[in-house]
Amino acid sequence: MSNTPNIGLGYTILRRAELTPERKALTFEGQTWTFAEFGQRVRRLAKLLRDGGVCRGDRVGYIGLNHPVFLETLYACGCIGAIFVPLNFRLTGPEMRFIANDAGIHTMLADKLLRPLVDQERDTLVCQRYISVEEDVANWELLAGLMTDSEPLQLIEQVQADDVAFIMYTSGTTGLPKGAMLTHGNLFWNSVNMSYGEDYMGTTTLTCAPLFHIGGLNVTTLPSLARGVEVVLVRSFDAGEVLAALEQHSVSTMFGAPTMFLMMSQHEKFTSIDLSSVDAFIVGGAPVPVPLIELFGERGICFCQGYGLTETSPFATLLESALSLTKVGSAGRAPMFTDVRVVDAHNNPLPDGEHGEVCVRGPNILKGYWNRPEATAEAIDAQGWFHTGDIGYFDSEGFLFLCDRVKDMVISGGENVYPAEVESILYGHSAVLEVAVIGLPDEKWGEAVTAVAVLKQGAQLDLEELREFASQSLAKYKLPSRLYFVDELPRNPAGKVQKFKIKESLAA
Repeated sequence: MSNTPNIGLGYTILRRAELTPERKALTFEGQTWTFAEFGQRVRRLAKLLRDGGVCRGDRVGYIGLNHPVFLETLYACGCIGAIFVPLNFRLTGPEMRFIANDAGIHTMLADKLLRPLVDQERDTLVCQRYISVEEDVANWELLAGLMTDSEPLQLIEQVQADDVAFIMYTSGTTGLPKGAMLTHGNLFWNSVNMSYGEDYMGTTTLTCAPLFHIGGLNVTTLPSLARGVEVVLVRSFDAGEVLAALEQHSVSTMFGAPTMFLMMSQHEKFTSIDLSSVDAFIVGGAPVPVPLIELFGERGICFCQGYGLTETSPFATLLESALSLTKVGSAGRAPMFTDVRVVDAHNNPLPDGEHGEVCVRGPNILKGYWNRPEATAEAIDAQGWFHTGDIGYFDSEGFLFLCDRVKDMVISGGENVYPAEVESILYGHSAVLEVAVIGLPDEKWGEAVTAVAVLKQGAQLDLEELREFASQSLAKYKLPSRLYFVDELPRNPAGKVQKFKIKESLAA
């Protein structure tokens, strides 16, 4: 008998159900399930999938808004050794078809909103079975009926740390999306890294970021359930609804992108809602602006910031909340069991202060890209370092600062301009609500530094005023030479600005 512990997701949630059966596990739209109840639903769904022909290694897809069945399906797959494939609910039919067929999904679950999309592509999909999830949580349509009649699975599969738990497809901003294979071990070590850092788990976490994204799923949701902490699940982000839920459920923590907290701070309920239960907000995707840190600080709420990617499960670095103002703009330091370095174009480590590509190594790094051995070899070098494509540098104390994506860097007149640096300055202008900096083709300079701004209500701004403001902090070659205004910046579900869409729009 092996002494190696089973760290699989299926075992973890069922073991938690044994240890704390009466504790609250999940709350969703007025209903709450204990860990014992949630564990039984996972067992029944696992039996349902197995009876439907899902075998070890088969892929099971889910497309829909946040819903308890998303989590039940993930854990049920872990119980039978299957691989979960979450799909972005904003996909078009062809995009969904590509991912479903690339992953070779055996069984597809879809909620009521997304089922028509699946049905319209059904003749082109390789899926062998389809299961509907009713939008009404009190009556989960076909799925609930099938699970009621299904016997719970008794014996779960022993999975290895290197077995794939789920395949999460990265956004295809530079080509077709790639499926990042994250193992049970990756997820376990991400949780371990978090537990050796700042303890912000509290008693209740709120999940409103999309679960199909690594931030929504594995920053607080899965680690909380593993530790017996209640998850309050919200179908999708709405600033007013989230503020009300924080108060109603005495929430301790929540993960989100800076723009989500900005929208909450601008909501009419912000000043009147009781947020005294909140210990910390965990943030990823971009640095939190100082005014936002200070505004929430006045309410006794701190920000725990981190940096990571789907491929790093996600934490690559963490910044303690106590350093949020003394290390403004920093992504923090590598956690206990992960290493981070900055390298030049020849993969040589760079000294502090020099800009290069950020690389990450550790047990939280993806196994590889599904059916993409070339992409895997390109991303993970012979020494096991994952090349992120992000540009950054270390300060003298070992704190990582991110400059930008390699692909987003603007080269104007032969000079490298990092949009994130320019954006951080432009954000301080009193008329600017949000801003993105991109490079547009320019006959003279190669690329023109271009600011695309969302103005505050009633505000006015022109290019010369913006350049004069920024010239106090930026070299002349970094100043925007073009300025455009938009009603809103296009963002992906993680809250990151999609600069390729801005470029496409301006080109059109």
